[in-house]
Amino acid sequence: MVWLAGWSIGAVGPAWAVPKETSTEKAEHMRQQRNPELFNNWTFDKDEVGSVPSGFVAVASGERQHGSWKVEAQASVPSSPNILMGTSGCESCRAILVAQGFQYEYPELVVRIQQPAGGESGKVGVVFGMKDPQNYYATIVDISQKMIQVVRVIEGKESVLGKAPIKSKPVDWHTLRVQRNTIISKDFVETYFDGSLALSVEDQALGVGQVGMLVLGQASARFDNFNASPLYSSRPLSAPAAY
Repeated sequence: MVWLAGWSIGAVGPAWAVPKETSTEKAEHMRQQRNPELFNNWTFDKDEVGSVPSGFVAVASGERQHGSWKVEAQASVPSSPNILMGTSGCESCRAILVAQGFQYEYPELVVRIQQPAGGESGKVGVVFGMKDPQNYYATIVDISQKMIQVVRVIEGKESVLGKAPIKSKPVDWHTLRVQRNTIISKDFVETYFDGSLALSVEDQALGVGQVGMLVLGQASARFDNFNASPLYSSRPLSAPAAY
């Protein structure tokens, strides 16, 4: 079952579904990131088996809406005893699980992922800068095809910002790490897979938003140790000197 809850559509401008941030808004959002509650590590080990993990809500994005999320018991995992299983039920479906109550401007996300047997055709990843199910960024990994890409979804329309091949280690569980950062006037996303930098792209269309995990296509994937923290310390504290 997919639940659609806790969402509101932002103001629609002439070109974007959500308005771009002003410099004042960005400064205020960065100030708000200095909040210890934004440092989160979800292991799912204390959540009830068979249920959606506490503090998350399942949503769907795409032409069809079908998917499910549940906590499962599994002893041989990076952190036992539980993992999170996400399932997307059709080729055009996007099952997304979003952490509630946390807004990040420049997040660092780290998660361990595994695709069980029979899920080779699907894709997995993380979402960030999420305003609602129709407006967000996503980093998506296709483990079987050894490809990774960063996409931007505006009013439900997807644009691929960049894609690149990946080298996966011969392990059961892979590590995906995503950083959205800023240097002076540029915002960029860097993606690491199994410890190696795989892709870097620039984009400023979306700002502060929620974070979560996703599964695409007719597939299932397992997740464990989902970490989210703000990268506010990487932002310059003052304008560069004029020369």
